Amino acid sequence: MLNNILTAKFRQRVFACLAFIMAFVVLFNPLNINAGLSEIGTLVIWSSILVFLQGFNRSSTEDRSSAHMSAFITFLLGMLLVNFELFQHDAIYLFTLVLFLADGMRQGYGFLKRKKNHLPRFCQLLGFVGNMMVVLALIFFKDKTLIWLIAISSGLRIAGMGIEMLTSRLGVMSEVSEDVVDHLDLEDNPAVMARAQEIEDEELKRAPIDRYWIATLMAVLFFIHLGRMGFDRSHYGILSPFIALVGDMVIALIIAYVIIIPLASFWRKLIRPIERRGWQWLTGLPPNKTKSFGFHTVVKSWLDRKIRHHIRILKAGYSFKTALRTGLRIGLPYAALLASIIPVFGMSWYFDTENWASGIWDSRAASRTNDWRMSMVNSIDAAPNATSFHIKPEGVSDTGKFSFIVLGDPGEGDASQWVLHDQLVINTAKELVKFMVISSDVVYPDGALKDYEKKFWLPMKGIHKPVYAIPGNHDWYDALEGFAVTFFDPVSARKAIQARRESDLKISDKFKEKLSTQLNEAARLRAAYQVPTGFQQAPYFQLQTKDFAFISIETGVTRSIDSVQMRWLKSTLEASKGKFIMALVGHPFYAIGEYQGKMNPQFEALHSLLKSYGVKVVMAGDTHDLEYYAEPISEQDTGKYMHHFVNGGGGAYLSLGAALKPRNEMVLPTWAHYPASAPLIKKIDERNNILKKPAWLWTKKYNGWPFSAEWLSAAFDYNVAPFFQSYMEVVVDPPNNAIHFLAYGPNGPLHWSDLDYSNTVRSPDLPKNTNVEWVFPLH
Repeated sequence: MLNNILTAKFRQRVFACLAFIMAFVVLFNPLNINAGLSEIGTLVIWSSILVFLQGFNRSSTEDRSSAHMSAFITFLLGMLLVNFELFQHDAIYLFTLVLFLADGMRQGYGFLKRKKNHLPRFCQLLGFVGNMMVVLALIFFKDKTLIWLIAISSGLRIAGMGIEMLTSRLGVMSEVSEDVVDHLDLEDNPAVMARAQEIEDEELKRAPIDRYWIATLMAVLFFIHLGRMGFDRSHYGILSPFIALVGDMVIALIIAYVIIIPLASFWRKLIRPIERRGWQWLTGLPPNKTKSFGFHTVVKSWLDRKIRHHIRILKAGYSFKTALRTGLRIGLPYAALLASIIPVFGMSWYFDTENWASGIWDSRAASRTNDWRMSMVNSIDAAPNATSFHIKPEGVSDTGKFSFIVLGDPGEGDASQWVLHDQLVINTAKELVKFMVISSDVVYPDGALKDYEKKFWLPMKGIHKPVYAIPGNHDWYDALEGFAVTFFDPVSARKAIQARRESDLKISDKFKEKLSTQLNEAARLRAAYQVPTGFQQAPYFQLQTKDFAFISIETGVTRSIDSVQMRWLKSTLEASKGKFIMALVGHPFYAIGEYQGKMNPQFEALHSLLKSYGVKVVMAGDTHDLEYYAEPISEQDTGKYMHHFVNGGGGAYLSLGAALKPRNEMVLPTWAHYPASAPLIKKIDERNNILKKPAWLWTKKYNGWPFSAEWLSAAFDYNVAPFFQSYMEVVVDPPNNAIHFLAYGPNGPLHWSDLDYSNTVRSPDLPKNTNVEWVFPLH
């Protein structure tokens, strides 16, 4: 026992020390230029995990419950901060306020209770005062210095939990059987006590069997994921199916501890009097009447099962290992069933744990994209400038008319992507069309080369004009390897991927062999499907004619560009002065009826830079629909605009944000979007099933509050007609001093009747069945 206490004491000090370090980092997080709520939230989550684990070593049931409740509230706060972009503007404040208020009231109640019982209560008083101070600050300083307010409150919260961990009394696992009998008020019944002890002993013997079959089921799930996902991961190899398995475990624990165990506990409380009377009746029978089979046998079996279940639940509260085993034993069969049937329903971002791995790659790529991009680009050109990274498709000239196709976010490989195939083949076959550009997220979920045949090469078969691309956030999840070997020329791809790998200090002869295999596979697919790719040198590029500049800007995962790309962009913009400048950006500045520029300071600075150089049109994918906004260049009525197009309807699940946004709440007075609200809502109303109707009502009527309709879009993705996918054709017409932007849907050119738009977008004299077209002068 002494060894156990010493071990727990050591963990107690280590965990407290880690909490103090995290509190210090959180408190000074806003001083970091790249600081954000997400980084604070991540540390808050880790601190909640420390408190949760250390809570199992507390000496009393009350202290353990208090620690776990504190960890739960802290975890919710951390998740709120990590995912703050998913919430509507006011929800982040409200939930933060409620969480601190709830914990403050809990600590205040604990203080009064411990005071009444003459127990130490300093930590509870400190927790109550600290939480109430945060609540007051949130009320009186709302919208003012949010990042500092959250950082200080979160840092102090973590420090307070560190103090609580350091001063908490430790204990060992109690005699569970005694607690079970106490709950039944039968502690004076020796027969019940003896039977409870027997069942507890049986459970101890059963534990290895439970561990064996849990491990077996997890191994089966792992190999199922491995078979479906494969080994094709640039950095982590076998880690992706392992992450999917961890996701299965999380779902199993949620099913067990959020659904099954609470329902079972509630039911047990209701029938506790019956259970008590059953034991009293059973233990009061003469011994000679219990030897043969009869009604008492059924009652005894039922009572044993109830005690066994209660012992398992109580033991889960005394030991993290037992809690994990109990949760998996109860929930894993249901998680396995879910894992087996999810692929039947198509691609899912919510319950498909194989796609949860993308969240890990997102976090990894977000922190490394700028470094990766710089190393890749510098391997091709040590000092990129206005002469770097030109594309020169055949047939593009200074004086002649030409056009090109821009397709955004195509790569889910399902019916929504395939529905555009015939129109893309027809349009790219036109003599006027000289090339095609894919803007953002070529292949979902994580840009792996193994997915390119199904989600790029096959859907693009029949396109014989050059295809270029800028990557989206999902394309970076495999460190851009699948993208680079597909779209870079082979020499540039080899240099770029090697340089990127060296920047991670993981270069090896084995990796060089793998790179050669990847390049060979890309060449094989290019030859087999005869789709022309492999013409660009970098993830961004430019096309220049006498009057027109087409500049692509790669914004990675976090809507930011590195210093190398910024120098190239500024020099290219400077050289393009006097031309009609069109920028193709990885993420939109305006989308879903809202301004997206404030998502980070670098992205907003990029917006200002483009405006300062007089960029006329900004087009982007990432949001999965077609949208248009006219942004005045200045507050004065000069009549000059920057025109923004969201062009991400190439095949991914459809975004709902713009369609469900009230017209009077659009961020700019001049706007348009496809699909129109009415046909989209009609389709979902008709296709929705009974399970999704509450979620759809919540989304349609309340905009998904506290989340957004946009975040919930994937829940209502039905890959059946009518489809509302789209893409655009850009026609550069120097002879007529014009540039045209034409919108296409699954059945050809879109008509104005297919869109919703403000009164300022279409001339009243233009019939609604006219093709959708925006026309701007080149000069």
